[in-house]
Amino acid sequence: MASSKNNPTAAIPVVGTPGTRVGLTTPVDQLDRLQGFSLRDHEKYVSLTMEFRCNLKCVHCMIEDTMYRLAPTSDEALANICRDQADTGRWEGLVLTGSEITLRRDLVDIVKKAKNAGFDHVRIQTHGMHLGRTDYADKLVDAGVDEYFVSVAGSDAESHDRITQVKGAWDKMMRGMEHLDQYDHVKLITNSVITTQSYMLLPGMVDALSHLKRLVQMEFWNFFPMAENDPKDLLAQNSAILPHLRDAILKCCALGRFTEVKNFPECMLQELGDALVNAQPMLLIDPDFWTEFDKNGFYQCPHQATCRSTECLGLTTAYLGKFGDEADELTPLP
Repeated sequence: MASSKNNPTAAIPVVGTPGTRVGLTTPVDQLDRLQGFSLRDHEKYVSLTMEFRCNLKCVHCMIEDTMYRLAPTSDEALANICRDQADTGRWEGLVLTGSEITLRRDLVDIVKKAKNAGFDHVRIQTHGMHLGRTDYADKLVDAGVDEYFVSVAGSDAESHDRITQVKGAWDKMMRGMEHLDQYDHVKLITNSVITTQSYMLLPGMVDALSHLKRLVQMEFWNFFPMAENDPKDLLAQNSAILPHLRDAILKCCALGRFTEVKNFPECMLQELGDALVNAQPMLLIDPDFWTEFDKNGFYQCPHQATCRSTECLGLTTAYLGKFGDEADELTPLP
């Protein structure tokens, strides 16, 4: 049986879709040495961007300027992935994502196709509002969605609704997650973007979700603006983020939850450095997305040449322009 872990690029010719990228940062032959804080299962999943519409207005949205001109993954590409999965069992799971995947009226049908193709797990990445319609959430579970990757913007209704700019978003999201929490086989994962508006809220996010039994991992993504500058003033200084991020990671550990941090200097996390995981599942997305993404200009740490980290993305062009290289704050890993 083919294995995406042994050769995660093997499926690219099979997919045959421009814009496909493998999202591993650490080389495959070194993955086994990375353990600890994260589920670290990205090499076992393939991610399809199936929708480019959203009914939230998150201030930190990375693709708000390009959302409505990006094309979703085609039905043909989905069929190719399902056909390959049925033939090879290449993947353990399929991620269905987009600006908001639950706006797809045929989402249940897509999930059924994936399950029929042999995917053990189907994950949706969602803002969670529509899960508040519990009858709809039940239909997704019945179709085969067993993993829910939910975006949490704040630590309570006030902060979450302010950042997403939709009143009631928190209550609907929480109602949905609490409903899904009753299913023994379901996994919940959350994703929170770290900005100047949210970094101080990170420990409170952990507290607010501490009652969810199926919440197995919380992810904290340090904001990058998809540009060479920071026009919305959303980039927070790493030294300001650090104490709140550390507190959130330790709170997750105390609850027995995995944690994943993205786009933060590994050296600053010190003994919590294993929480840094910049890997992603192999992603099928409109190639125009990468044109904007590559404007971030990662890997600009002043110690890049001597640091031995395989996960750290260094600093971005926008961060350097706003805060400088902060060479004294960073230490190359031996």
